[in-house]
Amino acid sequence: MSNDASATLRDGEPILPRYDGGCVSNVIPALLDPSDDAPSWLPRPAVEAEQVVFLLVDGLGWEQLDSRRKLAPTLASMAGGPITTIAPTTTATALTSITTGLAPGEHGVMGYRMVVDGRVLNTLRWAVDGKDARQSIVPQKTQIHTPFLGQRPPVITRAEFRTSGFTGAHLDSARFYGFRVVSTIVTETEMLLRRNEPFVYAYYDGLDKVSHEYGLGAHYDAELVAIDRLVADLLGLLRPGGCVVVISDHGQVHVGDRVEKLHPDVASLVSLQSGEGRFRWLHARSGRLHDLASACETHHGHLAWVRSREQTIDEGWWGPSVTDDARRRLGDVALVAREPVAFHDPADSGPYELVGRHGSLTSAEVLVPLLAAGV
Repeated sequence: MSNDASATLRDGEPILPRYDGGCVSNVIPALLDPSDDAPSWLPRPAVEAEQVVFLLVDGLGWEQLDSRRKLAPTLASMAGGPITTIAPTTTATALTSITTGLAPGEHGVMGYRMVVDGRVLNTLRWAVDGKDARQSIVPQKTQIHTPFLGQRPPVITRAEFRTSGFTGAHLDSARFYGFRVVSTIVTETEMLLRRNEPFVYAYYDGLDKVSHEYGLGAHYDAELVAIDRLVADLLGLLRPGGCVVVISDHGQVHVGDRVEKLHPDVASLVSLQSGEGRFRWLHARSGRLHDLASACETHHGHLAWVRSREQTIDEGWWGPSVTDDARRRLGDVALVAREPVAFHDPADSGPYELVGRHGSLTSAEVLVPLLAAGV
């Protein structure tokens, strides 16, 4: 483990992002605007590269990869190690930090489900109460920062994401190349490299999907093997001076059926919930904030870190600065799971019960790989 990542570890405390060092928010700025003094956490092949294929593998935590090195010989052979993702450890927030180079407190996409103008917005689906919210909550006004330092690199991602609200929020103005099957990632990358594109961004979400539905067992292992082949195929496309960089947005925890309902003493003080199962924001009834925080500590403190909104800001969870918009999108009290559990919200549901989850600030979720190999 690198010094940058290990410095965040404190017994019994949440692992906070290293916004001033080895953090996912700093990787693309280091690649697109390199300095003469490259950061120590950036793998050497990436520092020296003239052409970069940037592969973002959703849901690949460092701990999960490190314990499965035999299944992923290509990844295991690459230079690099663990860095931290952001808070919360969730896709919408992390991908926005990766593309904009900003901490969440600056870009304002504060979680999977966040309150915007009094409504709970599902940021990945860009929906409120299951209905498309692109007109009422405009993505480009909700997240105003230009991705990729104002450059317009080609982006390879799922074809169905082309017009999504979240794409508008974190990839606006990038050149879009859609894929429907994994082999197309390789084909599109080869064509773009032949056109001398200096930077190609590719996003693959298969591992995250498998983890959510099946957990961290045989299905996860099989998908990791397939991803290792994908990385090998991408490495085979490189020309001299080229490099493949592999990164992730968060790790995973196998939760299974350990879903905790709010204790009645807690639920009676809650007006609504946002966030997600392992980073559940509770919004207090009027005048009951302190009572809510106390009840959460009493009834759920053995399973979760309990923090008020102001505590998370003061402790630097969202980065060195937090805009007024970002502050308003947070809840009043956070239940941040430190055990392999999730906290139930009847309004937060999907097509199947989630087995693997993320969102919290445990090492399994916060530490992610930053790997590179070149020719």
